[in-house]
Amino acid sequence: MEKYLKDRHRFSILAAVLLILLVILFTVSLNTGAMKIPLSQMLSAFFGSDTGNQRITLFEFRLPRIVLSILIGAGMSVSGAILQSVSKNPLADPGIIGINAGAGFAVVLYIFFFNGTSFLAGTLSIFVMPFTALAGACLAAILIYGIARTNGSITPARLILTGIGLNAAFSAGTTVLQMKMDPQDFTKTLTWISGSIWATNWDYVRITFIWLIVLIPLAIYKVRYMNLMHLDESIVVGLGVSLEKERMKLLIMAVGLAGSCVAVGGGVTFLGLIAPHIARRLTGPNYEYVLPLAALLGACILLLSDTVARVIIAPMELPVGIVLSILGAPYFIYLLMRMK
Repeated sequence: MEKYLKDRHRFSILAAVLLILLVILFTVSLNTGAMKIPLSQMLSAFFGSDTGNQRITLFEFRLPRIVLSILIGAGMSVSGAILQSVSKNPLADPGIIGINAGAGFAVVLYIFFFNGTSFLAGTLSIFVMPFTALAGACLAAILIYGIARTNGSITPARLILTGIGLNAAFSAGTTVLQMKMDPQDFTKTLTWISGSIWATNWDYVRITFIWLIVLIPLAIYKVRYMNLMHLDESIVVGLGVSLEKERMKLLIMAVGLAGSCVAVGGGVTFLGLIAPHIARRLTGPNYEYVLPLAALLGACILLLSDTVARVIIAPMELPVGIVLSILGAPYFIYLLMRMK
């Protein structure tokens, strides 16, 4: 009981610190860009005073993008945490095992056959893009699960290796489709695949929020099974848990989160690897604490990366996925070196 209270207290402090950090990053990002807006004018805009172009800049361009960064960061991080639990592998990530690549392939395939990248700016895309990405993510997950399944069950090692192989296959297919596009569409899809929060309007914010507000609480509700995944399978079965059934449910949640985030954020990689791993180092292996902390960490990391991406080569903009890769690749190598 004493350890539980101590862990709970530590989690509360960490969550409060991350929330404060997120508010700070939110404020900084809101005032980052070509147009500098003094804090007094920002407050005036938020409280309803007419500040002309500044109000439009804040509410129609910066604020939707910031909110999307927070949502995508939280969604991808929780998806990564679920996959790491299911696969019993701290290196699992929606981008590494092919779920992001499947979602990206489906979206690029749709763009290739339907009106080029003008589809990305159309009203129809608000409704179709998430489902297109989700269909691709589901296809990837079905293939991963089907190929990795042997004798009625799957092993974590086969799940990871199969995912890596399918990631390469989907990436190759995406490249082939891009090579057949005209130069303008090729450039736009390349930027999107690299990770770009392009859907900066409130319609996409609402659609993404709906997906996450359903799936993240469901994932938190299933933390007991995530904790059990790290035990020996015979022990879990002995406790009366249908391991394969729960594993499939968790995998569906991870796919839904990754697909909905890829639809509006492109190929954001490494985030689902970094945030859950840092959360476990801060609070221990209990997923009751890991999932909320991973969501907050992911939101902070992606918002910081997007802010940096907007200013590092201003007035041009760097895809946020590149900034994340610069941060994530060394961390991935570090984890590989530490693994026994």
